[in-house]
Amino acid sequence: MAAELPEYYFRVRENGAFVFRVDTANRQRRIEMDQIAVVNIRNGQVKPHGSTQLTEADMAVIEDWMAERRALLAKRNIDDIHRAVDYLNQTTHWVNSDASDSDLEDVTDALLLAMHDLRSVLVRKKADRLMQSVKRRAEG
Repeated sequence: MAAELPEYYFRVRENGAFVFRVDTANRQRRIEMDQIAVVNIRNGQVKPHGSTQLTEADMAVIEDWMAERRALLAKRNIDDIHRAVDYLNQTTHWVNSDASDSDLEDVTDALLLAMHDLRSVLVRKKADRLMQSVKRRAEG
């Protein structure tokens, strides 16, 4: 089993992870995890834990993990947006076919405001992208 364990373990938290070095080469043949760093995904900061001196190998593993984690979070984020589109479609069907008057009274204002806000931002962002496209064509 010891040969199958990774050399590092990342305990994920909301904005990064605690990084541990996994050690199984001890007399008791127990798994020991020594914290070596704290990673912040948002700002890219890596703080050594206590008096730990991070090696180049440590930093390489941490930087690889950070890149993989950012890619995973970005993938999850866009997947959540696609799910939101599905929820909007399901909500439309519910409003059209199943919602009672009291249900609609309960959610209509919140839905209308959220949809108005979303629509405003989407239209503004779309216009910005179109203007950038026109500028690029004019310059090129």
